[in-house]
Amino acid sequence: MDVISVIRTKRDRGELSAAQIDWVIDAYTRGDVADEQMSALAMAILLNGMNRTEIARWTAAMIASGERMDFSALSRPTADKHSTGGVGDKITLPLAPLVAACGAAVPQLSGRGLGHTGGTLDKLESIKGWRAALSNAEMLHVLDTTGAVICAAGDGLAPADKKLYALRDVTGTVESIPLIASSIMSKKIAEGTGSLVLDVKAGSGAFMKTVEDARELAATMVELGNDHGVRTVALLTDMATPLGRTAGNALEVRESVEVLAGGGPADVVELTLALAREMLDAAGLPDADPREALANGSAMDVWRRMIAAQGGDPDAALPVAPERQVITAPVSGVLTRLDAYDIGVSAWRLGAGRARKEDPVQAGAGIELHAKPGDVVRAGEPLLTLHTDTPDKFGYATEALADAYEIAPAGTPDAAFRATPVVLERIA
Repeated sequence: MDVISVIRTKRDRGELSAAQIDWVIDAYTRGDVADEQMSALAMAILLNGMNRTEIARWTAAMIASGERMDFSALSRPTADKHSTGGVGDKITLPLAPLVAACGAAVPQLSGRGLGHTGGTLDKLESIKGWRAALSNAEMLHVLDTTGAVICAAGDGLAPADKKLYALRDVTGTVESIPLIASSIMSKKIAEGTGSLVLDVKAGSGAFMKTVEDARELAATMVELGNDHGVRTVALLTDMATPLGRTAGNALEVRESVEVLAGGGPADVVELTLALAREMLDAAGLPDADPREALANGSAMDVWRRMIAAQGGDPDAALPVAPERQVITAPVSGVLTRLDAYDIGVSAWRLGAGRARKEDPVQAGAGIELHAKPGDVVRAGEPLLTLHTDTPDKFGYATEALADAYEIAPAGTPDAAFRATPVVLERIA
């Protein structure tokens, strides 16, 4: 077996054999296949796709590249959630402690920023002292004592995916449905959770721009999960507009804490509760009331214990970027569009994301949204506030916002805004 023949097979729109898939995943994990060769194969997969047989085998090979975790010793049923990524998507932060407060154990293995979307680990690392890297023993201890853990996948868990995940981010192959599905599900199946709820996003700020593509991805992942004995369900959710009122690491942590305190933006609260109910139902706890757990402070209690258990100080002040630039509304009217992708790109350019896998991120960088579609705005009043440590980034960041929003004069037909539901469909 050689990597050139594997690349050529997919380049020429052929079907990769089980032997080819097993070999190339193993060889890449061991370092016998170079990054540039796997980049070529990933691009061929992006352009030419994979059928269900190939995706299933690719996923199984990724799982087989490392260890599988076992949570059977826990006294609670396990439930996990994964989002395909969006702008302002801080849902994991309030969701994990909320579901734990309702009686489930939440082993949440999360990732870093990918393209224009934020990463959960990058966000949490803005909390003083918080650690993403835990050993398996540490992860189990945090999970057993607090009910929830959010951490990076260990080196032993689907190591093939860890290498390929970083490579996809810098080679323009993030959007491939087979690679997204196998990446997510290899980690989640190897993780050992008993049930899984997928938040599959559709819209400009998502990797799946259309509901049709999001539906295909969701169905693929639900099938992979259920075939491996993990009870899996997916929600298709809207990502045409950023979630909440912030996009950026520390900014989103602050907003997540507001949700846990019983406040926060309505769309963040709505999606957090919808996913919590699905997770609790999948875990066999359908009678638990996540809304009450937000109201009575028990979810906040779990958050504080979880952050402290991973070395973080839940009372520490979050980083604040020293430089700000306010973008005001050019005219008065109704904000009818606020493009998630443009906001995400701008936040990334401000320093909230990374262009290369080894790049650092700025904890305080990002964007505050002072209005959401449907809101009345007035000329000269703040529409967006940009935050960064490096003011020379403002010019490049504002270029991304040139067509990011539309304002229609009040009282005109164009101002008759109709909100898109946060949850579009359910796939089981």
